[in-house]
Amino acid sequence: MKVLVVGSGGREHALCWAIAGSPLLTKLYCAPGNPGIAAVAECVAIGVLDIATLVGFAQDNAVDLVVPGPEAPLVAGITDAMEAVGIACCGPTRAAAQLEGSKTFSKEICDAASIPTALWERFDDAASARAFVNRRGVPIVVKADGLAAGKGVVVAATEQEAIAAIDAMMEQKRFGESGSTVVIEECLVGEEVSLFALCDGEDALLLGSAQDYKRVGDGDSGANTGGMGACSPVPGFPVKLEAACLELIIRPALAEMARRGMRFRGILFAGLMLTGEGAKLIEFNVRFGDPECQVLLARMQSDLLPALQAACDGELRDFDLRWNDQAAVAVVLAARGYPETPEYGSVIKGLDQAAAKPGVSVFHAGTEAGPDGAILAAGGRVLTICGVAPDIQQARDRAYAAVDAIVWPEGFCRRDIGVPRP
Repeated sequence: MKVLVVGSGGREHALCWAIAGSPLLTKLYCAPGNPGIAAVAECVAIGVLDIATLVGFAQDNAVDLVVPGPEAPLVAGITDAMEAVGIACCGPTRAAAQLEGSKTFSKEICDAASIPTALWERFDDAASARAFVNRRGVPIVVKADGLAAGKGVVVAATEQEAIAAIDAMMEQKRFGESGSTVVIEECLVGEEVSLFALCDGEDALLLGSAQDYKRVGDGDSGANTGGMGACSPVPGFPVKLEAACLELIIRPALAEMARRGMRFRGILFAGLMLTGEGAKLIEFNVRFGDPECQVLLARMQSDLLPALQAACDGELRDFDLRWNDQAAVAVVLAARGYPETPEYGSVIKGLDQAAAKPGVSVFHAGTEAGPDGAILAAGGRVLTICGVAPDIQQARDRAYAAVDAIVWPEGFCRRDIGVPRP
């Protein structure tokens, strides 16, 4: 099979790394890719939202399967465009991708399918949103309705924080049109976990769970980010509970989507809060998380490629995937100034030494190759260092030993990834 992965981050590096090991693979492309991905795939300089060019490339190179990594091309309709020319694409259609592309749509699906979630209201004007906050009080959560690269959610502990978030989204247009409408909801309290399933429109295959560390600083302090690390499996969230949440949340969503004529194929990611009243949905995403993808695929024993094809073909009913009993911890190295103003262009050394350590994988995210071949920082989240071992403690030890082998004074990371939260 010829496969085209779309994206350039750590998630896409992990996808390429996993797919490259398949005996079914004859050629692997990645658009646009990065220097790490170039070691396992042929990178092609096409942007993730240049869908017409991606379709043309797939046709010209007889690609059999397209695997989009990020959400933006899915919301923009890459699956519809590929399927229109007869190319399989493992992701939802533009209509089905509204599960992530619109917080309002996602909440409406939850209400229709009786999926437990936070109480919510939608607002199209800032004055009404501010008045609602004044009535309801805090803590409260303000969300941009559209895509905001993982940064469009503010958990406000004070009314001032909530009002500032509303103003930033709706009036200052920090996220463009994505913040023209906001969803304001109750603040759920509990342990947050991420649950993943591969879906074929009717059936869902459990891919397991991971725990993400969103805040930029140790102890969950500072600004929200795209993710500063992850671990899998999640302590206190056994497979039996994963399966129960699949039945409670994932399958009802698939059934409601099918009822509306929007059969969902691809990765469905349910962000959950384990509250005192049971698991509740925080939000749906329509792709792997990053860096959750890295820790999940590090634990996968089966061949990923036929599973992705089976999802496109509607043949997951009798499919199975095997996972090892190891633990994985991923630590994100970010550029100084992230998430607000990351510094680009600094040189990163020691990557080969880090990758040579036992049980370690180094995934590139925001990197580029300099004129002399040096690896340079070219993004906010720049690298994901993943350690695998028999338990979480050993896995984090391996990950941080590899982090410490990397010479990059302009980078930073959290030092508590994998440490049990209080």
